[in-house]
Amino acid sequence: MAEAGETVESLAEKVRVDPKTAARWLATGRIPHPRTRVAVAEVLRRDAADLWPEPFRRRDLPWFRPWAELEQDATSLRSYQPLLVPGLLQTEGYARAVLNTGGLVPPSEVDQIVASRLERQAVLGRDAPPQLVAVIDEVVLRRPVGDGSVMAGQLRHLASAAEWEHVQVRVIPAESPWHTGLAGPFVLGRLPDGTELAYLDNQLRGQVVTDPIDIANLGRRWESVTGEALPQRRSIELIREVATTWT
Repeated sequence: MAEAGETVESLAEKVRVDPKTAARWLATGRIPHPRTRVAVAEVLRRDAADLWPEPFRRRDLPWFRPWAELEQDATSLRSYQPLLVPGLLQTEGYARAVLNTGGLVPPSEVDQIVASRLERQAVLGRDAPPQLVAVIDEVVLRRPVGDGSVMAGQLRHLASAAEWEHVQVRVIPAESPWHTGLAGPFVLGRLPDGTELAYLDNQLRGQVVTDPIDIANLGRRWESVTGEALPQRRSIELIREVATTWT
């Protein structure tokens, strides 16, 4: 805080908490809510894991941990993925095949990342799960990841998950023209207090987005991609159809 020129009062104002709450982070060592940790880290221009290491002693990649925690608190998640099945809906075989491709992830880390990804999926099985809407392009169903058995198992799982009351999976058909979503994947999340956040991924790492203007921009892109997608029932039928081609 001293390096950033912030006082307890100024920091509290910028992250929208009571000054007494911010003071407790220093005096008693209390750990803020995940969303607040992200906001504080942005103000102080530091990594949240440096400020509060304990919550980040997980098996995720370090830069993914802030979103992994926010994801667990979300009441709704809207995910667009043009190239891969969303992580919350991946099978173990599919996730492992993705990480093993190209040898970019050291074998010693693959097991840890896969285990963490599967742990994240527990959020969909809890008593009050978030509403998940996942939009993917048809190429995700047809591009081989691993062998045929991996793809067949993944698509069967995807179709089954899409039958859950709190999950929608919609597919943008291959014959659709270019659309704005193809610029890259993104996830929009809503927290219990109505706060909206987003997650963007690239070749090196991902980032949590909190700026309201950026969130609104991504919201417009979400409307665009959902407008291109097939309805839920037709999407499930297409997923099941393609699954048979992998057996």
